[in-house]
Amino acid sequence: MPSDYSCLVHWILFLPLGAAALSALLLRKQGTLAAWLSTATAFAIAAISFNLLRHEGNVTWHVELAKFGDLSLGFGYLIDANARLMLFVVSFVAAWIHLFSVGYMKDDSARGRFFAGLSIFMFSILGIVVADNLLMTFIFWELVGFSSYMLIAHYFDKDFAAAASKKAFITNRIGDLGFILGIAMCLSLYGTVDFAALKDHAAAAKTIPVAVGALLMCGFLGKSAQFPLHVWLTDAMAGPTPVSALIHAATMVAAGVYFMARVSFLLAPDVLHFIAISGAGMAALAGLCALAQTDIKKSLAYSTLAHLGIMGCAIGLGHPELALMHMAMHAFFKATLFLGAGSVIHGCHHEQDMLKMGGLLKKMPLTAATFIAATLSNCAVPFLAGWYSKDAIIEAAFHGEHIAIFAFLSLAALATCLYSGRMIRLVFLGEANSEEAKHAHESPWLMTLPLIVLGLVYSVAGGFLAHSIIPASSLQPIGEALKEASFHLTAPSTIVGLLSLLIGFGGALKFYGAVRGADALQVLSPRTYHLLEHRWMDGLYRWYIDSVQRRIAEFVAFLDLLFINGVAVRWIGGGVPAVLGYLTGRTFHRGQVRAYAFWIVLGTLFLAWFLIAR
Repeated sequence: MPSDYSCLVHWILFLPLGAAALSALLLRKQGTLAAWLSTATAFAIAAISFNLLRHEGNVTWHVELAKFGDLSLGFGYLIDANARLMLFVVSFVAAWIHLFSVGYMKDDSARGRFFAGLSIFMFSILGIVVADNLLMTFIFWELVGFSSYMLIAHYFDKDFAAAASKKAFITNRIGDLGFILGIAMCLSLYGTVDFAALKDHAAAAKTIPVAVGALLMCGFLGKSAQFPLHVWLTDAMAGPTPVSALIHAATMVAAGVYFMARVSFLLAPDVLHFIAISGAGMAALAGLCALAQTDIKKSLAYSTLAHLGIMGCAIGLGHPELALMHMAMHAFFKATLFLGAGSVIHGCHHEQDMLKMGGLLKKMPLTAATFIAATLSNCAVPFLAGWYSKDAIIEAAFHGEHIAIFAFLSLAALATCLYSGRMIRLVFLGEANSEEAKHAHESPWLMTLPLIVLGLVYSVAGGFLAHSIIPASSLQPIGEALKEASFHLTAPSTIVGLLSLLIGFGGALKFYGAVRGADALQVLSPRTYHLLEHRWMDGLYRWYIDSVQRRIAEFVAFLDLLFINGVAVRWIGGGVPAVLGYLTGRTFHRGQVRAYAFWIVLGTLFLAWFLIAR
């Protein structure tokens, strides 16, 4: 690709930074102008990204910033097929989320700050996508963590939002500690952090140390909310719904998947096996836990955890191209689902409890149609967007003879259909279960237009559009994976999907209609509901902090008081100098002019001797 395309990457990366600076510095009190500036910038980035997507070849650009011996540190771009796809998906989905936000945040007094946060988030995530080395990736990685912290804490005056943002920030820092140690290990072993050079070293080496991939994987566990660092994702629902869509659809959580695909050549077989097993297990568990959530956004958050597990499983199975393909398809239908949830919340006067909804199909037909279309894509109905990627991963597990992984993914497919059918039944069918649902209304066009584009177009026809619009040669090897994803109806993955639809989705529609105004599972089997609802990992972390870490901290504090403060500061650092000061004061500072003159002359002679002797 011509070098001129590096200029396009400059625009993609720095346009949102400029919009963020203008909004934060000049438009804090002019929310409407800040909103449209940020939205126009997002659509401009999407257009430029689509231009890159339609062309072949790689874009490389690099400038050296510092050099320490043989080590060169710089700022640069590496835009390959995976990066082009990620750029387009992130910018395209984010552009429509921006437009939705203009309507959703219309009455928010802090719109200027909100859209400045969206723009700085875009700058951060796009920096991860285009980076050509680990250090640059890590810098933008931390910026993503900071900007997501700000967005989750948009309602900072509410305790739950402040707590959720701190939880997300701290949990991600735990994973990032391993990430930065992995970067240090790459420097120690290979003497470089550039992806191209690391790939050459990995190709030349017979084996890759397990520790390298395991440490780099820690960043993925935190950012993509994988076990055991998944606990922050559902709490992040405390932010505004567009933030939930931006974080859970194609941006923050997908950054970890994209990074694992970027450095897949550094992942040893043991690391890949762990990622595959934990991802498949997470997919099954999170899908089941979604059955015990009444908050519509938290139910979708567990759905995101399940799909992130599926993407991680694809990485572990040695198919990063399938993980990125599912990332793209998932972005379309999951963004639609979160925006649809925002439309429902807006139409129901900020009610989020699904048990207090019902009957919205008549009240909000456009939102219902787009939400149901995205739900069917989420369930991998054949020839919808989700089917092209999700079934490909299940099929890869089957043909790779990974029976346990195939079983977990099959359970995840069934759980997906169960919680999806439950959500449709509780929210859109039946009768209204509250005054808010009875007086629900359709959202304005600024909110429904993104739903139509992402829901009725891309959630349904995303796979087909990838076949017809994107040149296969520009998306190698993703283009090849898309061609191979059209399975015949007797393929194991298709059979699993169709049975899940019949048993799970159809059964949920009937089962959850049996009890009005309540959750049928909670009524009929409260123990099962409690097992799925309980936050087991949160309880384990709370026990560890209270019973183990707090006691270690108290012991360290005791040692600090005893030795550092008591002995070193008060005796050695304070007592000894005080005694010496007292003695020297009594000896040298006696108030006699002759003695002072003597010491001055003696000191001058000593200084002169020292200088002459040198």
